[in-house]
Amino acid sequence: MSLKSTLLGGFAATLFALPAFADITIEDAYARSSGPSAKTGAAFFVIKNTGHDEDRLIGATSDVAKLVELHTHIEADGIMKMRKDEDGFEVPAMGTHALERGADHVMLMGLNGPMLQGETFDVTLTFEKAGEITVTVPVDLERTPEHGAMDHGDMGHGDMDHSAMGHGDMDHSEMDHAK
Repeated sequence: MSLKSTLLGGFAATLFALPAFADITIEDAYARSSGPSAKTGAAFFVIKNTGHDEDRLIGATSDVAKLVELHTHIEADGIMKMRKDEDGFEVPAMGTHALERGADHVMLMGLNGPMLQGETFDVTLTFEKAGEITVTVPVDLERTPEHGAMDHGDMGHGDMDHSAMGHGDMDHSEMDHAK
């Protein structure tokens, strides 16, 4: 077998061994916090799956914060509560899943510095099938809630029940949660 055939065969094998991340794209990403002294922030975006199999976002990491978790909001006794989502977020085949304010989002706790308008940071998203995808997220403190998102006005996460969130030994009394 010639060197050319060997190289082409190896290249083809590599292509088929790569994760299916080409089926997953991230659109309209942005992050925000409630202000320069905030200890928490959140990232939002739309996950688009062009593949024929569902996938699931199961984790996220970033150097911008000490703790990064997938969070969702639930209503309990007429009160919106935020909680860590242990199961991740399903992204249907040939569909989308929006992470938005007042709903599913990536929570950034223990920020390592202020989130400043126009700056960017990387978040690595982990999917069950697509594997890891790193996204550069711009900070947009001026964006208003998207149409259809649950807007809690100036309530912010600080007014939500965090008692069952399991954030370890972080002190929530000093945290300003993203709005």
